[in-house]
Amino acid sequence: MTAQASRAPSDAASADVTTPATPATGRRISGAVWGALGIVYVVWGSTYLGIRIVVETLPPLLSGGARFITAGLLLAAVVAWRQGPAALRVTPKQLASAVVVGLLLILGGNGLVVIAETSVPSGLAALLIAIVPVFVVLLRTAFGERPGLAAFGGVVVGLAGLAVLTVPGVSGDVKFGGVLLVIVASLLWSIGSFSSSKIPMPANPFAASAYEMVAGGIGALLVGLGRGEHHGLDLGEVSTRSWVALAYLIVFGSLIAFTAYAWLLHTAPLSLVATYAYVNPVVAVFLGWLILGEQLSWPIVVGGAIVVAGVCLIVSTERRR
Repeated sequence: MTAQASRAPSDAASADVTTPATPATGRRISGAVWGALGIVYVVWGSTYLGIRIVVETLPPLLSGGARFITAGLLLAAVVAWRQGPAALRVTPKQLASAVVVGLLLILGGNGLVVIAETSVPSGLAALLIAIVPVFVVLLRTAFGERPGLAAFGGVVVGLAGLAVLTVPGVSGDVKFGGVLLVIVASLLWSIGSFSSSKIPMPANPFAASAYEMVAGGIGALLVGLGRGEHHGLDLGEVSTRSWVALAYLIVFGSLIAFTAYAWLLHTAPLSLVATYAYVNPVVAVFLGWLILGEQLSWPIVVGGAIVVAGVCLIVSTERRR
């Protein structure tokens, strides 16, 4: 699987950047590359924590929809300003594809994670999301591709870790329904990521992401209204930390980290960029423990380590292809 196929649902704003040819790996890695990579490591890893804080006092899908509509419009404005309005032009087929991918990634992937984090610790959600590369390998196989034996080994290892994480009771009082929602979110994210490489997408990756974010955000808003999330909502009772977390997700999670990642795809070796797939969960677990005092039981630590090991195996296999 490619680097973009392994992105986590909490980072849905970064959906569908077309991966260019990997630069020569013999060049020395610059400080700018390490800085951008650090942003992707820390910021994307922290988005799970941000979501957990947002849903403390804000409705999950309404807040998620507002996040991505705002981020998408801001990104579209930046693209028009830096590259000209023509950069946003797309054909009807390209727009339709971007809408479908946006709904899969943002409404299906990110939306279910946001709902799940009302009952699932942010660290556990991140570890469950790390299984995305496993689903992508399985999808590639179903469509006739041959990822290789080592990749299948990573699938087996990853599924074993997922089994440990989903054993009833491993997360204390966490409801299994929330865990199941995250797993479904991972599958939908994988389908969206895989589909984006098979259907006609906008040529400009930034424009594609802007359309995806707006479409997915609108979908999240509509479903949120359908769920009745607006009933009894009093914005005056929303905590300051939830507003700050939402702003953080819009600016840092959906714009700054995305820009850093897109720049890395054009500048750094893909094998280096892909390492975020197994660093993000570690960062998320650490921040959840440090800031929110989330429980780190042995089954979570062991299961998470197994999942990350499986992802490492898949990524290391793909970067040699």
